[in-house]
Amino acid sequence: MSESDIPLAWTLRSIVGEENVLVDEPMSGHTTFRVGGPADLLVTPDDFDEVRDVLHACEDAGVERFVLGRGSDLLVSDEGYRGVIVALTEGLVGVAVEGTQMCCQAGVDLREASEMACELGLSGLEFACGIPGSVGGACFMNAGAYGGCVADVLKCVRVLMPDGTQETIDVCDLNLGYRQSRVHDEGLVVLSATFALTRGDTEKIRATTDDLMRRREEKQPLELPSAGSTFKRPEGHYAGKLIHDAGLMGYQVGGAAVSKKHAGFVVNVGGATAADVRAVIGHVQEEVERQFGVRLETEVRFLG
Repeated sequence: MSESDIPLAWTLRSIVGEENVLVDEPMSGHTTFRVGGPADLLVTPDDFDEVRDVLHACEDAGVERFVLGRGSDLLVSDEGYRGVIVALTEGLVGVAVEGTQMCCQAGVDLREASEMACELGLSGLEFACGIPGSVGGACFMNAGAYGGCVADVLKCVRVLMPDGTQETIDVCDLNLGYRQSRVHDEGLVVLSATFALTRGDTEKIRATTDDLMRRREEKQPLELPSAGSTFKRPEGHYAGKLIHDAGLMGYQVGGAAVSKKHAGFVVNVGGATAADVRAVIGHVQEEVERQFGVRLETEVRFLG
């Protein structure tokens, strides 16, 4: 961190406490790829007001900031991030249940929300049982799997607007689509999400989640660090099939490779750098486009 950033560190410590501001924090410990260089500052707010004040302080200081969930769709460069990472998964983890509605703060693990719903006999979040992201991130990208997605069960989100005010936005006004949302498009920050679930039989819900997890374990390389599905589904195609048909399963650069178990995953097979991952992704994109005329877009986001 440069000398010019030290006053900002003091300001942020006054907002969230000294123990909640880390300097030169390696991002490899905060992403599911397990790669990434240091962020100048990593800040962990404990409540909505602290999130607002941290973002306001960064804006006043003219310093870049990035709001982080569980880092499950993120590749941070080896050089790291010159700015402030605002991490929500330690402080914003409250859950409130009223009837069939479950309100989760943005930092709640989506898998834990699914498990909690199951234990309460609430149906609707079964699809999320294996998605390794936060509730905030799931709303940001309309996460989904196995025929279900956030849009199916979301009632509303509480967000921080760009001007620092809080608003509750109904799901019908979020423009949720395939891996897209108004949250993404307008730079909103999800503070909490309320899911509208239905009463169900706990044993049947458990049977469904167990079946989905078995299918994931059989087909996906969950034993290796990755960011899940690396590429979006191209219209009229499946990314994994295109990559497989291009003969790219197992293609490797350094410690990063196309999974031999599921071609749609780029995985860290050991000691990968962000540059390795980028090289694999780039080669896959070039080869698939060369062979089939389809340009694959990444689900993974790049930072730094």
